[in-house]
Amino acid sequence: MADSLVVLAVMASITFASRLLPFLLFSRNHPPRWIATVETVLPPLVLWLLVFYSLSSIAWLAAPYGIPALAGVGIVVLVHRWKHNSLLSTFSGTAVYMILTRLLA
Repeated sequence: MADSLVVLAVMASITFASRLLPFLLFSRNHPPRWIATVETVLPPLVLWLLVFYSLSSIAWLAAPYGIPALAGVGIVVLVHRWKHNSLLSTFSGTAVYMILTRLLA
């Protein structure tokens, strides 16, 4: 029990320190220029990495030949361009993927 409390205290301290560190390093009025670049570039980069990682494990030469995944990605792109709603596009792409996975398997 004591070991669990020590582990919990260490984890809480590290989490707190990681949240506090940016406030200590950067002033509120004059953040460095590279911070603006990172906050602009990082979100799309992470999403592209997730897409490529998700598509990398597909067996392209075996049935259903990646059709559910490609259809899901296509629906996400189309719905997002149409409605500009990330939640709706993600749910619709997931629904299409799950339905096609069940129908084509």
